[in-house]
Amino acid sequence: MMIQTAPPGEPRFLCSMREHNALCGQFVRAFGNDAFERCEPHDEMVYVVSHHDYGWDAFDASPVLDERSGLPCGIGNAPVPGGTDTGRRSAEVNEARHLYCGLLSSMHSWGLYHGRYGYSEFRVRPGGSTSIPVGPADREDVDRMLDGEIARQERIREALAADPETAPWVEEARIVQNYKQLQFFDTLALYFNLRHETDRGVETFTCVPRDAESDAEVTVTPSGGGVYALDPFPFAGDRLVAVCSGRHLAAYGEGEAPGDLAAALALLPTETQTYTLVRG
Repeated sequence: MMIQTAPPGEPRFLCSMREHNALCGQFVRAFGNDAFERCEPHDEMVYVVSHHDYGWDAFDASPVLDERSGLPCGIGNAPVPGGTDTGRRSAEVNEARHLYCGLLSSMHSWGLYHGRYGYSEFRVRPGGSTSIPVGPADREDVDRMLDGEIARQERIREALAADPETAPWVEEARIVQNYKQLQFFDTLALYFNLRHETDRGVETFTCVPRDAESDAEVTVTPSGGGVYALDPFPFAGDRLVAVCSGRHLAAYGEGEAPGDLAAALALLPTETQTYTLVRG
């Protein structure tokens, strides 16, 4: 679950991981122009980008209240082992669709704990780490999950390399290009999902691949009124209107928490936020 910031006293915009992934899916489908290669293999990349966090389904269906904030737990404060299970489950969902989807999803899960392989400078919290922080009490659970994903990646790479049709997909340059694309879509969506409009400043996304050999730094500059200028612009055309569904929730005060948090959230009306991306 994504918990967006908000001005003091205002309710927060919440979206599930499925809704976050749906926003990422809009980005991958629109990505590509004369300066940026579109994602290939296209069908598999569209699927994994649109489903890379589906391991969160069970967690989002049974949300846990963070008593300190009065809001549901979400990205960054999901309790272990439930939080680590999401990475494994996400890779399983994607592997069931196609081995390559499972490989990229597994790399995404592993990379979240390792600075996204060094291909992103995006920080969920200002001044925070590019990696998910792990406390000493959680280290064993996290390492078990990460070791399992390395084993998954080795198994999948071997299987894909043995098939002449998919062998080019696991060439290092292609895998790195696709991984970087996934990270760009994910962090761009996080920029919108986690930050209220008043908190969205100028943000530069590093290592956005133009092709397998070269990258660009894409700078996002708010222009007001829900419009954001991207320079260079990596999407088709001159404008992309992206929409994310969610719901608003005011933090529960002491003694106000519902007995069934999932049921309470389900009763909230679905709303949308719109982000218009234009050429810088």
